[in-house]
Amino acid sequence: MEILAVRDLSFTYPTGSEPTLHHLSFSVEAGDYMVICGPTGSGKSTLLRMLKRELTPIGEQSGSVCYMGKPLSELDDMTSATQIGFVMQRPEQQIVTDKVWHELAFGLENMNLPQAAIRRRVSEMAAYFGIEKWFDMRVDELSGGQKQLLNLAAIMVMQPQLLILDEPTAQLDPIASADFLETVGRLNRETGVTVILVEHQLETVVPRCDKLMVMEKGGIRYYDNPRTVCEQLRDFPAMLEAMPAAVRLYNSFAPKDQCPLNVREGRRWVEEHFGNRVRAIPESPYTHSDKPALELKDVWFRYSREGRDILRGTDITVYEGEIFCILGGNGSGKSTTISNAAGLLKPYSGTIRVFGKKIQEYRNQSLYRDCLSLLPQDVQTVFLCNTVREELKDAGAAVEELPYDISYLLDQHPYDLSGGEQQMVALAKVLATKPRLLLLDEPTKGLDAYARRGITTILKRLQSEGMTIVAVTHDVEFAASLANRCALFFRGEVVSEDVPRTFFAENSYYTTAVNRMLRGHFDNAVTMEDAVELCRMNGGER
Repeated sequence: MEILAVRDLSFTYPTGSEPTLHHLSFSVEAGDYMVICGPTGSGKSTLLRMLKRELTPIGEQSGSVCYMGKPLSELDDMTSATQIGFVMQRPEQQIVTDKVWHELAFGLENMNLPQAAIRRRVSEMAAYFGIEKWFDMRVDELSGGQKQLLNLAAIMVMQPQLLILDEPTAQLDPIASADFLETVGRLNRETGVTVILVEHQLETVVPRCDKLMVMEKGGIRYYDNPRTVCEQLRDFPAMLEAMPAAVRLYNSFAPKDQCPLNVREGRRWVEEHFGNRVRAIPESPYTHSDKPALELKDVWFRYSREGRDILRGTDITVYEGEIFCILGGNGSGKSTTISNAAGLLKPYSGTIRVFGKKIQEYRNQSLYRDCLSLLPQDVQTVFLCNTVREELKDAGAAVEELPYDISYLLDQHPYDLSGGEQQMVALAKVLATKPRLLLLDEPTKGLDAYARRGITTILKRLQSEGMTIVAVTHDVEFAASLANRCALFFRGEVVSEDVPRTFFAENSYYTTAVNRMLRGHFDNAVTMEDAVELCRMNGGER
């Protein structure tokens, strides 16, 4: 049965010179698990908002969107609000109450259900999602993963027929992301809820979905079962780059057999086609400058006198001219560390030095003049103007001098941009200050794989010009391809650090899909470039 039908849908924002969506037509069957992907700015988030009446953006629209045979505009308020659930990219934007239990009950209270029915549904949902242990907690005490899980539970307690999710794992660490997506898949299998999911991290979801839609410039390029789509992507490198590791490795050669979709199928395909006489890529020892750019020595920090310690004797040294990536779980202290390093927070014990000088000795904002800049995790906090053009002018950034092209965004409001486009504009403002030390908090959030590769190229170019870069990230593939050294954060301190090949080859979960797929067959393959090189070195051998 058709649950959703989109017919000849087009949409243009009030300030847009070109339509964001072009004549889209597709349908979704009840119970389907559908994934939508596409390059940054291809219209994915706009399309999702068009599927939820309450979130439909202001602009010029043509065509139709029908739910269960009825146009969205003709649905009664209760049906529209409760049967079509929506989970946003940023958990904090969706939470509306102060306590976990109240958030679960909020939607049911608005449905005017009897108290007994509310208690029964809330209890059942809390048990299903494993929320009992933090049922009475304040929502501001939750980790990012817990907040997003709470959002999902608060939607599912209303028993929707259609669940829409817009990059729900963008702010989650790899383990929390995998757990969240596993929960979504389980809901689809066990409750029959129809799922429409926009994601940039496709490693987990592509092998599980029933339908895969690839968007490009506001239109639909492919819409079919995932294996069929993945076998056609060789001529679309911007999206092939985003696919699971098995798909990318398969398309790096010219095989005639079936495309593998997941780690297990990819491992089997490699073992069938390539030997392993050469098991590892030779690696030269890494050397760095002997001049520290950033030093944290025995740093302790808590947000309140009565609160727990977030940083617990943190020691980090980043040397001039290197790229240093910090990974770790949600709530482990990564963002707190980088905020302390930027002088936005002050530790109660320990020393922070920037280019050999104690951070408190930088007077009259001199720390931020041609010295240090921070790209925050919430990039919307850097936007002050009504258009991108005004934002760049405010920062003193000349469009023609930027290391990448955002000229096509100049007349748009920053809040009308996709998450990835907002990241690019915010980074342009930060780079306009010409820092020697650049601190980045989740710089690839909202970016597709092709844009992430572009950011990697830009940051390496800045490094070659003498800039030191410290990045907090959940994106293990980004860190593996960018960093000179990586560090793992756990409970407020660095527990390990090393060069990327050694660091990721020795991890089981904070590692790349390439490493998980090839572990045991090859020894130190971490990036796709590593995998392709080793396969070619072992071609034809069994």
